[in-house]
Amino acid sequence: MQPEDGVFGGSIWEMVAASGAVVQGVLVILILMSISSWAITIAKYMQLKKASDDSREFSEIFWETKDFARIDDSSDRLQASPLVPVFRSGYREINQLFSERDRIDETDFHAVERSLQRVEFDEGNRLEKGLTFLASTASAAPFIGLFGTVWGIMNAFHGLSEAHMTTLQAVAPGISEALIATAIGLAAAIPAAIAYNYFSVSVRRFRQSMDRFSREFIALAQITARNS
Repeated sequence: MQPEDGVFGGSIWEMVAASGAVVQGVLVILILMSISSWAITIAKYMQLKKASDDSREFSEIFWETKDFARIDDSSDRLQASPLVPVFRSGYREINQLFSERDRIDETDFHAVERSLQRVEFDEGNRLEKGLTFLASTASAAPFIGLFGTVWGIMNAFHGLSEAHMTTLQAVAPGISEALIATAIGLAAAIPAAIAYNYFSVSVRRFRQSMDRFSREFIALAQITARNS
């Protein structure tokens, strides 16, 4: 905006209100992306924190008890842990094998391993839900903001070509309004990138934890089968 004395002034909100329709549309998109990213970040943080707490408690129960039936009963309140579905899948498969025959051998555990792997894959995908949007926001928001900035600067120089007096004061308001798009794009992208990297590491650790638990479960199940 350009006040009566010819000096550029005005708040950010005034500059946004004075910007063109395209720039305003870009700003709306970026703001919606930022709000969605923050909502996903908060929800994902709470989900992974609960999953971590429940997994820690479930692991303690699993190694202290080593009784599948008691572990199954104790895991009802630990549903946030991805280890619980993995355990229950293997436990259900083993019960099915024992119901079909009196004794199971090493080859029968291939079915148990496949069942565990399927659940590991599903749980990994569940934990990763929402991360794609964070990654998209982190990579696309700066370019969306840059598009708004370029468009705004084009309009500013177009207006300057029609002005009677070409001065910095004449073009500065339009350029400042346009640069807001880049600033908001970066403001949306930076937290999304940080959250995505943080959660990606957490999910990768959960995947490793599930894989390690699956091997430990199979080993314990084989020992139980030999002693039965």
